Amino acid sequence: MSTAADPGAADRARRGDLAGADLLSPAAVADPYPLLAALREHDPVHWSERYRSWFVTRFDDVSAALRDERFSSDRIAPYRRAKLDVPEADQAVRAAFGVLEDWMVFKDPPDHTRLRKLLSRAFTPRAVDRMRPRIVELVDELLAAIVARGRADLVGDLAYPLTASVIAEMLGVPRADRARFKDWSDQITGLVFGGMGDPNRHTVGAHGMGELTEYLTGLVHDHEQTPADDLLSALIDARDADDALSADEVVSTGVLLLFAGHETTTNLIGNGLLALLRHPEQRALLDADPALAAGAVEEVLRLDGPAKTIARVLAADVELGGRTLRRGDRVFLCPAAANRDPAVFTEPDRFDITRRPGRQLGFGFGLHYCLGAPLARLEATIAIPRVLDRLPDLAPEDEDPSWHPVLLSRGMVSFPVRVGGPPASRRA
Repeated sequence: MSTAADPGAADRARRGDLAGADLLSPAAVADPYPLLAALREHDPVHWSERYRSWFVTRFDDVSAALRDERFSSDRIAPYRRAKLDVPEADQAVRAAFGVLEDWMVFKDPPDHTRLRKLLSRAFTPRAVDRMRPRIVELVDELLAAIVARGRADLVGDLAYPLTASVIAEMLGVPRADRARFKDWSDQITGLVFGGMGDPNRHTVGAHGMGELTEYLTGLVHDHEQTPADDLLSALIDARDADDALSADEVVSTGVLLLFAGHETTTNLIGNGLLALLRHPEQRALLDADPALAAGAVEEVLRLDGPAKTIARVLAADVELGGRTLRRGDRVFLCPAAANRDPAVFTEPDRFDITRRPGRQLGFGFGLHYCLGAPLARLEATIAIPRVLDRLPDLAPEDEDPSWHPVLLSRGMVSFPVRVGGPPASRRA
């Protein structure tokens, strides 16, 4: 969707020369889709010597792998054992990976099943819909501040504070403390999402993880002394009731929710607003029919969603696409490529908010389908049309915004816009 593209991708594909394919090159960070399309067409199960990993890009292969227990989510523990359980290892980095190791998203059954069951009731569509009035209130508060300033960063001034506030309120984080999470989250991003081009990402991420873990440990202690009607108290109750969670898992799960509970949705809202500003005819459709908001969010998830790749480690040898993938190999499954597979989607590179909903993989698939998907969808379907309605003269400051240079996620570092005047809302 970005106007920036990799002009050499097609030529390299025609030459059969994809050995040097790099999703973290400046061109691919700005717009990964030409390179992903070349891989999908010419080398759909691609071995990258650069990353010592496989990249899988066709829809059928990605969706099948997400259901295949041989593609294991347990990739943190093996890394820690191999790289960090040694005397010379940085102990702060080791501690950070210890927190990641307890995250549900990095576990296979039965631990994944146990943790997911405990959290699932907080994220059912009915439970999430109870947040609707508060989400509307938060969006309107943020928009009022943006209108007063006359310009904004739609990531830093809207998408992030909205999504961070929602998950923080659900957990029971005091309002005064929420601004601190942006720095911690930015530091952890490279650690979690694979900023392999940054040699300092583990050190920086460990610092952010250490501070966030320390904060959550204190918050858990406060909730133990004074329980509240929030998700953190519910996690503590689960620990105390039947030892379903260890003390470390309570803290680690809190860290996971605070980080993952806003990161994906921040990117979804930002990417969605960018897509609609770049496609004024689609914005006009949404303006004319607000009921298209849900379809618009689904189309953003498909065309330019927040999940670029999903990392797995093979628990057994696998034959895929005529290649033999060995036990212990790292595999990047690529929803960003699968969601534009012409074998599944008609005119896959076209942004169309009236498109009939299909089998897009924007929130994953199978056992690890995103638990927070109902909340993310609700926040995006509320925020995106309200922003466009309240700010009809909205325009990007830069046609080529800066994107996070990471392998797993797709999101902008910032999204500066010109707001224009403060027109009255056209919808109630």
